[in-house]
Amino acid sequence: MQKEYKYIDTESKELFDLNVRARALTKKYSLLDYDDLRQKEVILKELFGSVGHNVLIDENFFCDFGKNIFIGSDVIINSGCTFIDNEKIIIGNRVLIAPNVQIYTAYHPLLPEERLKEKNAGSNCYYTTCADPVEIKDGVWIGGGAIILPGVTIGENSVIGAGSVVSRSIPDNCVAAGSPCRVTKYFDDIRNYTNLRHKPV
Repeated sequence: MQKEYKYIDTESKELFDLNVRARALTKKYSLLDYDDLRQKEVILKELFGSVGHNVLIDENFFCDFGKNIFIGSDVIINSGCTFIDNEKIIIGNRVLIAPNVQIYTAYHPLLPEERLKEKNAGSNCYYTTCADPVEIKDGVWIGGGAIILPGVTIGENSVIGAGSVVSRSIPDNCVAAGSPCRVTKYFDDIRNYTNLRHKPV
């Protein structure tokens, strides 16, 4: 079945202005002293669509627009993370995101006749861009270098292994890893195994 694409206008002045704004704010953020938490909070509230309390974002954070990112409370986003937020990126509470994690909402159609287009007068754009939202629910831990692709939801409390490529949604309360990322075990299975090992003979 042919996927129904949600196209976005990458040449719009609104997106251009948001992109310039995000670059300026993230640069300003990166130049702050590590312990200047108050000013960091001010910038994050200006940059993002919404942000809770006790949110720490480390150095070299990149996002396209910022306004499409919604972050809960008690969240750590480690160094070198990239969020391509052409659509919403929703991050819940008590989430741990390790270094160099990449979250993508934007992509291009597979077929060349849909991906490529003729340039209009005064435009250098020769491609189309689409976007689908990403949601990371409460209690999730994402390992270093993982890549989260458009349209994915990661369920509550789940763990994504380092280096995984997550192309499909992951259910609640499990460990998932690999490329493509797949569920390797559920927390209840781990608990049951642990209980059996420690059960008196």
